[in-house]
Amino acid sequence: MQTKLPILLVLLLFSGIALGQKKSELFAQIEELKLEKDSIAQELATIKREVSSSKAKAETLETENVSLREANATLLKNLTSFSELSKKSSENVNKTLEALGQKEKQLSDINKMIASNDSTAIVTLTQVKKTLGENTNANFSEGDIILSGSLNSLFGSDSSTELTDGGNEWLARVAEIIKANPNRKTEIVGLNITGEFGATYDQAIAVTKRLTDSLGVATEKLSTSVQDGNFKEGIAIKLRPDYEGFYGKVKENVKVAE
Repeated sequence: MQTKLPILLVLLLFSGIALGQKKSELFAQIEELKLEKDSIAQELATIKREVSSSKAKAETLETENVSLREANATLLKNLTSFSELSKKSSENVNKTLEALGQKEKQLSDINKMIASNDSTAIVTLTQVKKTLGENTNANFSEGDIILSGSLNSLFGSDSSTELTDGGNEWLARVAEIIKANPNRKTEIVGLNITGEFGATYDQAIAVTKRLTDSLGVATEKLSTSVQDGNFKEGIAIKLRPDYEGFYGKVKENVKVAE
């Protein structure tokens, strides 16, 4: 019994020592586990922050992507509208240029007709001077060929209404000119400087009757009037272009161009 007791004490001592060592090791493991836990917690917190940041960035990118898609859609719509507007503007410009071309052609044709009328008038004036003589009082003004005769040469005085032989001869040559230019209308104008138009009108009528009754000029080709001569008196015979026919041609030309 006494021999077993020391052995038992020794065993208990060793057991206590072993138990103390295991406890120390367990505490050490616990501390190590705590450190690992803290490290893992820190890593987890870091990961959570990174995930949260990534999520925020993803949401921001999604928002920017939506805005970008909307901006692209708006830009595409604007480009389409601009393309349509540009097309319409181009069509309008082409129409305007075409209209201007037509107007230029109309003006060119009108200018040609005016130039042709003026050229014809100059040729006619040359013929008039050959018929009446180079010294005859004949002029060209605003498209009109104007033949002037004094009261003395036509009537012998400023108050007579009876034509002289020289007056009759001059009117005979004038009648030839009128009949040679059927495209012109003739106006007999009595010019007066005193304001007493009655006698002047009678003289203009005498010239008109001589041309129509004796010299074969068509009545519808003649008109008679009197006016203030502005310091000139006598009879002016105006061979005027057929303005009605001219404007009719212009009007027809405009219609055709349209």
